[in-house]
Amino acid sequence: MLWSLVKILVFVTLIGAATFGASYLLELEGGVRIALGATEFNLTPIRAVIGLILLVLVIWLLMKLAGLLIAVLRFINGDETALSRYFDRNRERKGFNALSDSLMALASGEGRLAMSKAQKAEKFLDRTDLTTLVIAQAAEVAGDKRRAEEAYKKLVTDERTRFVGVRGLMKQKLAEGDTDKAMKLAEKAFALKPQHVEVQDTLLKLQAANADWKGARGTLKAKLRHGALPRDVHKRRDAVLALSEAKTVLAEDSSIEMREAAIEANRLSPDLIPAAVFAARAYAEQGKPKYATRVLKKAWEASPHPDLAAAFAALEPDETPEERLKRFKVLTRIHPEHRETRLLLAELLIGAEDYPAARRALGDLAVTAPDARALTIMAAVERGEGAPDAIVKGWLTRAVSAPRGPQWTCENCHHIHSEWTPVCDHCQAFDTLAWRDAPAGDYQTPMSQQMLPLIVGRVDEGGSNLPMATTPAETGDMAPDAGADTPEGAASEIPEAEVLPPEETPGRSS
Repeated sequence: MLWSLVKILVFVTLIGAATFGASYLLELEGGVRIALGATEFNLTPIRAVIGLILLVLVIWLLMKLAGLLIAVLRFINGDETALSRYFDRNRERKGFNALSDSLMALASGEGRLAMSKAQKAEKFLDRTDLTTLVIAQAAEVAGDKRRAEEAYKKLVTDERTRFVGVRGLMKQKLAEGDTDKAMKLAEKAFALKPQHVEVQDTLLKLQAANADWKGARGTLKAKLRHGALPRDVHKRRDAVLALSEAKTVLAEDSSIEMREAAIEANRLSPDLIPAAVFAARAYAEQGKPKYATRVLKKAWEASPHPDLAAAFAALEPDETPEERLKRFKVLTRIHPEHRETRLLLAELLIGAEDYPAARRALGDLAVTAPDARALTIMAAVERGEGAPDAIVKGWLTRAVSAPRGPQWTCENCHHIHSEWTPVCDHCQAFDTLAWRDAPAGDYQTPMSQQMLPLIVGRVDEGGSNLPMATTPAETGDMAPDAGADTPEGAASEIPEAEVLPPEETPGRSS
């Protein structure tokens, strides 16, 4: 309000001053005389002032015209001028408008339109990094792989966009299934940006799939260094990679290096079951059974597992069932109520032919949490105590269709594996295998296959059931009996089983 009043006062003052000046000039006597050769001009004061103002305007216009003429000449010559800058601003405005339209089309999933707008923006803008990137992404959306590849290769030539180009080519090769080239591109992208999490994960996955365990350990260390991986997870996965190195060296028959790698894997992660098994074997080869026992005991304390029991049994392959039962107290005293401990103790007691004690050790597992292994052990106990064939076959029939119990299962795709591997055979995910319950029928546990001959007994050529052998050494080739007293539909489901060597039968001596 006050400012408006001030402006009005100033305007009125100026008008008054101009009016006063004009009246003063009109009343002023005399004038201005201009002589130009023989011509003479006499001007009144007011005309002289007006003429002076007009002269200034003409001079200013002439100067502007001269500047414009000079600018046109420089523009024609290719020099930067205000005229060229004006046209450049026009081009830039059109280019950014086209780029904006391209990005909007790209966000809408209209690949062809986005590519067309990006090409238009490329004509107006001197920003090949932006326009080429948009063209590459638009070509991917449109399904034009060739054009996308050309755009990414163009990005690789520019230092500012080299990483983007390499990463784009890497993803293309992965989509095509060309893992060899994808791995080389991933290594190059990792060298450009070692802190990039996606590139780290991609390179680690490719290295693991190609069994490049040494390179994978280096990538894992970079993930830890750049804060992309917690220290405890790094320790676990580094142990997995060290164990994988040990397995590779074992395949190459280099036992000394295998032992060192296996022991290192167990040191990095004592609760990693395969690492404990390998370390125990390594110590056993070195003639250090006490160290092997210590490793297996520590792993059993973390998580009881049948592989640990098998490795512990392999330390003394020639012992009697009674000696084995006594030696296994080192493990069975730990977590006595754990399911795996109870199953292991029952198998050991069956090997020692102490069937009542085996029944007590098994407890109610065959009823409260029945799986193939628990039901098979129960069938063995019944057969050992002289139960009728119908009872034995009833337990066996239930075992055939029961859940398989814990198996090595991929937590990513739920694929079942017969043994632990660092990389899932199905989805190629790294370190995703966990010992967990598997659905019925997915995979048969080896334990039940080993127990079947012991439970069912031999079958003669005529198909009659012979008495069950009391030791594995007495058993010949056996198959489940398909007798009439088997529940309907169960006989056809019972798989045939081969007799395993004595040292492979849990809880049995050779």
